[in-house]
Amino acid sequence: MSASDPTRSGFVVTNVRLFDGEETADRADVVVEGERIAAVVPRPDATLRYDSDRYAVIDGTGATLMPGLIDSHTHPTGDALALAILFGVTTEMDMFTVPERLGDQRVLAAERNDMADIRSASTGATVLGGHPSMLIGLSFREQFPVIEGPADAARFVRDRVAEGADFIKLLIDDGTAMGHPSPTLTEEAARVVVTEAHAHGLLAVAHATSVRNTLTAVRAGVDGLVHVFMDQPPSEEVVRTVKEAGVFVIPTLVTMGSMAGELTGRAVADDVRARRFIPESWHQNLCTCWQLGSPSSLENAKLATRALHRAGVTIVAGTDAADVGVLGTAHGVSLHQELSLLVDCGLTPAEALTAATSSAATSFRLPDRGYIAPGRQADLLMVDGDPTVNITDSLSIRAVWRRGQRLHRVLAP
Repeated sequence: MSASDPTRSGFVVTNVRLFDGEETADRADVVVEGERIAAVVPRPDATLRYDSDRYAVIDGTGATLMPGLIDSHTHPTGDALALAILFGVTTEMDMFTVPERLGDQRVLAAERNDMADIRSASTGATVLGGHPSMLIGLSFREQFPVIEGPADAARFVRDRVAEGADFIKLLIDDGTAMGHPSPTLTEEAARVVVTEAHAHGLLAVAHATSVRNTLTAVRAGVDGLVHVFMDQPPSEEVVRTVKEAGVFVIPTLVTMGSMAGELTGRAVADDVRARRFIPESWHQNLCTCWQLGSPSSLENAKLATRALHRAGVTIVAGTDAADVGVLGTAHGVSLHQELSLLVDCGLTPAEALTAATSSAATSFRLPDRGYIAPGRQADLLMVDGDPTVNITDSLSIRAVWRRGQRLHRVLAP
């Protein structure tokens, strides 16, 4: 009988190694009632027994149970949220979409547990001809809503709030890091966007991939940076400025590497644990990279991430996964590669997992997830091995649950 059997009110994962979002226990039992975690027994008594009429009992011997992963930078379309959850990603933070698509995805995610949940910025704040229109081939006439200057920046935010945006994203990118100059938000306009977002109780996060644009975003008062800069190695000044501002940073190293011409997605694309779950179109996207001819490099991005982490800046895991315009990525599986890259930057495996669980939930004000604790939503990932020691074990997936319902992992067609 499965854990989702309607005759039982919940399930228990027993004798499992537990990573709760911050700390690790060598052996624990986790009790789930309905959609919520009911209890965590970190050192269970061997004589403890659970009512089989009430709970399905799942043996977690040899496995690690952790919160469902949060990818804090994506652009989901089509089957993206269903693909994400196959790899234990139970929540995605959508960094740019159109209102119609946002509404459709929210309805589906609210009704179904076989796809990841979603939070969204709706349309990001940019200018005519600015990022990302030049990147994905849009003409000016096809441009999404834009900001013409400080005078209409507040209106732009109010329109996004009316659409149901969960946070506000700014695109501050003059093309420095990509070798393709483009217009961008002024610091004055950016500051108005941030102020208006905060007036509505929303976070303001910024796309910035160069040191210059990063400093502009920080001066404007943003709460987070959704890329790390990669146009040059980090200086003490920029690291200190980011640290003192108290912002969190989502490095998106898988995409930074792809933009710099490296096949960062290849490492997971052909992993035997992942390949059978990846549709061919997504596999092709994973195995492709940009040819931007920019001055940037993955090494610069990794050095920046390492320096920011050492300085005490909160690092949050995200991929920028998208099927339109973001080569080298695929939803779900790319987050596992991002975790490995974070470890390459000096994070311990446990710190990398924290970046994809509790730090993500705290940074984006998601109080019901990101931890395994009583009262939290039962979004769970169980893997064979110990990813707090060997981060690549995160891909050895044994089971995934969303809102207490176990996912039936179906192979890609």
